[in-house]
Amino acid sequence: MHKSISVFDIYKIGIGPSSSHTLGPWRAAQKFISFVESQFDISKTLSVKIMLYGSLAKTGKGHGTDKAVVFGLSGLDPVSMDVSAIEPSLEQIVNKKKICLCGIYEIDFDMTDDIVFLKSECLPYHANGLTFLLELSSGEKIAKTYYSVGGGFVEEENENEKYVQSVELPFPIQSAEDLLHWCRKTGLPIHGVVLENELAWRGEADIRSGLVLIWKTMLDCMFRGCHASGMLPGGLDVKRRAFDLNRKLIGGQHYADIAEWMLCIKNGGKDFSYIIDWVSCFALAVNEENASFGRVVTAPTNGAAGVIPAVLMYMVIFCDRTDDNSIVEFLLSASEVGSLFKKGATISAAMGGCQAEIGVSSAMAAAALCESLGGSQRQAMMAAEIAMEHHLGMTCDPIGGLVQIPCIERNTMGAIKAITAAQLALQGAPDYAKVSLDTVIKTMWETAVDMNNKYKETSEGGLALQIPVSLSEC
Repeated sequence: MHKSISVFDIYKIGIGPSSSHTLGPWRAAQKFISFVESQFDISKTLSVKIMLYGSLAKTGKGHGTDKAVVFGLSGLDPVSMDVSAIEPSLEQIVNKKKICLCGIYEIDFDMTDDIVFLKSECLPYHANGLTFLLELSSGEKIAKTYYSVGGGFVEEENENEKYVQSVELPFPIQSAEDLLHWCRKTGLPIHGVVLENELAWRGEADIRSGLVLIWKTMLDCMFRGCHASGMLPGGLDVKRRAFDLNRKLIGGQHYADIAEWMLCIKNGGKDFSYIIDWVSCFALAVNEENASFGRVVTAPTNGAAGVIPAVLMYMVIFCDRTDDNSIVEFLLSASEVGSLFKKGATISAAMGGCQAEIGVSSAMAAAALCESLGGSQRQAMMAAEIAMEHHLGMTCDPIGGLVQIPCIERNTMGAIKAITAAQLALQGAPDYAKVSLDTVIKTMWETAVDMNNKYKETSEGGLALQIPVSLSEC
C-alpha cells in the first residue's frame, strides 16, 4: 500500500508565516469545528479550549498559532480571508472576549485563558500537537487531538494513514527509483508521469488552470513583497529589504503592472551579479510577505515558500520559458520531489530542522529547473540530490520564534543552490554519481532523528540563543 499525494497537497494557497504552525493548526481547527457541527448541536456550546503542545507551544506566538486556531474555529478560511482583516478581526475577539463558532454561534472566549501553551509537554506522535476541548450545555465534553505534520498537512490522532491512497494511481511512487522506473517504462518525462497520476483526481484542464493559479499567486506575492516597505511585525525590528533592492535594480524604469515590471527586469540584461541579485530579491519578497501574515503558496512549506517562486521566476525571465505550459511542467516536476521527501523523510522543521524545509524546497526547484532546461530524468534526480546534500543537517533556530531570522535569507540561499545544482547536473553524468536521491532522503531522515530537539523549531538553540531578544509574543 502506497501513499498518494496530489500536486495540490504540496502547493497550498494560504496565509503566513508558517505552514506547520499557522496553516496546519488553522486547518485542524476547521476540521474540529466541522466535526462538532455535523455530530452535535453546536448552538449548545458552552466553552472551547485549545491545548498547544511541543513546538506549537514553544514558538506558537511568533508563528501566529493562536490567531490561526481562533480564525479556524470562527469559520474563516486561509485561502479566501482578506489578509488586511486579520488584525481587526483578532482585536475584536480579544476585546469582546467572544468568538463566533462557524461565524454564527457566539460564546465566551478569552484567548489568554482558553488557549494554553504547554511548553514543557510534547505528544508522542509528533512535535506539533494540539487538542481541542469543547463542552456542551448538556454536560457532554468533546475532545480531539490533531497533528500538524508539516507543509499544512494535518493528521487526526490515530488516523496517521490519512494519505494512504484512496484512488488507483497508474504509476504508484514511493521512491525516486520508482519514479525513474515509470519514466523508463513509459518514456515520459517526470512531469508527464506526475500529470498521469494527477488525472486520477481531476481533469487535465482543472490541473493546468489550478497550477496557473498557483503561479499567479506566487507572482502576486513577489510583486507585493517588492513594493512593500517598512518593518516586519513581531518586535524584532527587521527591515524589509526587497523593496529597496527592487528599486535599486529597476533603476528608475517605469511600469504599470506585473507584466511591465517583469519586462523591465528582463531588459536589464543577463549579467551574473544582476541575475543573482534578482533571484535573491524574489525570494526575499515572498518571505517578507510570509512573515507579515501575507498570502503565500506553501511550497512545500511557508518558511521555504520563496525558493520555488524565485527559481521559477529565474526560469521565466532569464531562461525565456514564459509560456504557461513550461510553468505547469516545472510545478508538476517539483511537486513530485517534494512528495518523495514527505514519504521518505519529513517536510516538518519541528521534526527535521530546516533541512526539511529549505533543503526540500531547494531540491524540488533544482530537479524542476534541470528538467525544464533540457535535462534528462536522471539528471533531474541528480540535481535534487545535489541540492539536498548541501542542506543536510541544517537546523531550525528562529530568533524569537519568528519566521524571520535566519528564515528569510535562507530562502535566497536555497534558490541559488537550486540553480547551481541544476547546472551541475546538466553538465554531469548520472552514471558516475556516487549518491542517489533515495540515499540522500534516507540520510536526511536519519540526520533528523539524530538531531537534538533544541534545533527543531523550538527557539531553544542555535541563533535563537545567541541573539538576545525580549518579545511579548514569544
